[in-house]
Amino acid sequence: MAEGRELSYADAVTEAIREEMARDESVFSIGEDIGGVKERKNLWDQFRERRVWQTPISESGFTGLAVGAAMTGLRPVAVIMYCDFLTVCMDPIVNQAAKVHLMSGGQFKVPLVIRTPGGAGTREAGQHSQSLESWFVHVPGLKVVMPSSPSDAKGLMKSAIREDGPVIYIEHRLLRGMKGEVPEGEWLVPLGKAEVKRVGGDITVVATSYAVQKALGAAAFLEG
Repeated sequence: MAEGRELSYADAVTEAIREEMARDESVFSIGEDIGGVKERKNLWDQFRERRVWQTPISESGFTGLAVGAAMTGLRPVAVIMYCDFLTVCMDPIVNQAAKVHLMSGGQFKVPLVIRTPGGAGTREAGQHSQSLESWFVHVPGLKVVMPSSPSDAKGLMKSAIREDGPVIYIEHRLLRGMKGEVPEGEWLVPLGKAEVKRVGGDITVVATSYAVQKALGAAAFLEG
């Protein structure tokens, strides 16, 4: 990985969105907890007049809007405050966004990112602590991204925004405060390609998201 400054996982995601919005005027952000509720440094103030909209708690409504906007050529980043509430908007995601490209014979693309936190461990009760990624992995037409480090969080978000189809981008909430080196400027991590985080000769551990950090920690413990 190229050298960079140290950023938190959450700040790396915000930086990626801000850079993509500056690079491409078709990118906008809409959803929950992106404005006054949980201020995103330099994002809300910089773009709120035209391209950042804090919505009411109406996941199905603004997700459907984002699907339609993506079909017209815009590149929305829809923010749902908990992964659990993807269930409220399954129709626009699973029956529309995932299938429009195929059903239109390629006439429509849906360059949509749905960004949401997932996972347990922060005591947020049963309707706010689920890991639902396996549902979406099994939906034809959707891609699922689950970064495991700050550098991956930035690079994968930038790649997800540039993707011409719908991407579910899930941030494990236990990673959001994690800090690490993140390259400045243009930094892309390709979608659909695994990375070898540690080379060894005994076993292969395949992991995603927070489990990557747990696996690396276990390897370091066994080595010591």
